[in-house]
Amino acid sequence: MPQFDTIIKGGMIVDGTRMPRFRGDIGVKDGKIAKIGRLEGSDAARVIDAAGAIVAPGFIDLHTHYDAQLFWDPYCSISSWHGITSIVIGNCGFGFAPVHPEDRERAMLTMTRVEAIPYASMKAGLPWDWVTFPEFLNSVDRRPKGINILPYVPLAPLLTWVMRMEQAKARKPTDAETREMCRLLNEAMDAGGCGFSAQRLPPESGGAVQRDYDGTPMVTDVMHNDTVIALARVLGERNEGFIQMTYATGHPKSDFRHFEQLAEISGRPILWNAVSPDDTNPLRHRGPMKWIQQAQERGLRIYGQGITTNAGMTFTFIDWNLFDDAQAWCDATTGSIAERKVKLSDPERRADLIAQVPRQVSNDLASIVVLETRSEEFKRYENLTLGEIGAMQGGKHPVDVMLDLAVGDDLHTEFFAPALNHGFEFREEIARNQYVIPGVSDGGAHTKFFTGGRYGTEFLIDYVREHPIMTLEEAHWKLSAMPAYCAGFGDRGLLREGYAADIVIYEMDKLRILPTEVAHDFPANEWRRVQRAEGYRHVLLNGEVTFVDGQPTGAMPGKLLRHGAAAPARQAA
Repeated sequence: MPQFDTIIKGGMIVDGTRMPRFRGDIGVKDGKIAKIGRLEGSDAARVIDAAGAIVAPGFIDLHTHYDAQLFWDPYCSISSWHGITSIVIGNCGFGFAPVHPEDRERAMLTMTRVEAIPYASMKAGLPWDWVTFPEFLNSVDRRPKGINILPYVPLAPLLTWVMRMEQAKARKPTDAETREMCRLLNEAMDAGGCGFSAQRLPPESGGAVQRDYDGTPMVTDVMHNDTVIALARVLGERNEGFIQMTYATGHPKSDFRHFEQLAEISGRPILWNAVSPDDTNPLRHRGPMKWIQQAQERGLRIYGQGITTNAGMTFTFIDWNLFDDAQAWCDATTGSIAERKVKLSDPERRADLIAQVPRQVSNDLASIVVLETRSEEFKRYENLTLGEIGAMQGGKHPVDVMLDLAVGDDLHTEFFAPALNHGFEFREEIARNQYVIPGVSDGGAHTKFFTGGRYGTEFLIDYVREHPIMTLEEAHWKLSAMPAYCAGFGDRGLLREGYAADIVIYEMDKLRILPTEVAHDFPANEWRRVQRAEGYRHVLLNGEVTFVDGQPTGAMPGKLLRHGAAAPARQAA
């Protein structure tokens, strides 16, 4: 009888520890790495030839929104196409449990704007065979999975469950309500939750970047500091879990102090979102990185999640939500399509829209490109920038150009906005920082205009192959071991005997991100934008091969990683 189920033979092993690479073999048995060294192929039921390839730990994506998509796409693409073997769901405080049955519709509507997940797909694809958070995890556990899933406990559903939506947005919880939230957090973590998450972008910060479907702040945007502190105490008492939070009140020093307080109280790792480069403003990323370093020097486990991809945004005004930090734009882009067309064409609004041009997407609105129009009248403008079209139209302002096209095309005009971080210098600073974890893929969200799930492939291409600013050893530490350590993964992120066999085998010189495509593969025939990868020979998940040359094998060995590992729920004390 073979000693191993699989032997990966003759590859260049980069084990994730930052120790030097070496050529060797890996024996896999019962989903685990059983032996690393020089092994005989005859000792395995299957041999994978890895000659000429890198063998490394599967990548770990700490920032996704696959909470809905996992129910109809067991591979959680596009992340799994780019070497990701484990994801964390429930980010930014958003999720679907606990939820009162009568609030399910409202929960789906909330996600249509804040994360731009198609309502029709959620309506058709979510089974809703849960009410509580433990029941939600049981539902996820039952699903076939082509990827491992680690769950946060999102705070928006907790607040809404205890206070209901209107009250949660209007007032501070009572002491009794806070105690109930703490009880629910304990219950959720007993069931396998791995900490909590929240988006906190209150109106006084200058306007929340991502809002509820009706344009109002999200529940967690107006959550009180005392509530978060009480929940952080729960993690401290349990001595487990971690916190992911986006926080910007417009007063960085007080924001940083609040994070430090949470780190002191909980004693747990905290992920600050997001360290984001802006080609015109180095302080945008250097300020947070300096603060994070100072916090680490004081013994506080605060890490940054960094945007290392330069993926731009392709959008239409049918589903666009990333101008919501400007109130005038938020007001004009909410409501039905007919209502939005009226507001966007209103000459009295245009002055405010021009005055409040957002910079969340592009440093220069004139550089936005018109990709495609449905109206034949506007076809001549395709592949031109708003600035070029404005010049053709007698010096018209880019906002007027963009909105006149959109309104005249029933909002179907597709625009492409270059990323704020199109340059390399600032992205390099973020990628190299020892306290910043790459990612913020937003996988499962903004599916019609963003393909951040490609970041793992892009990280290797940009920072190791094309611009060798770091070693392959350092890159794999950042893509796998560092996020595993921070998030509390029990036995993943490294190629080590006894660890789960989550492994990518790829050829560095053949890695490539393919052009953007439109795929009609969501429930209710909804579409999304995707980007595939080339260069990955094999991906193994818990010892089984899930991808060969970029194609899924149909194997579904993914696990729900309760408590950071494939473990059962705990019994409440």
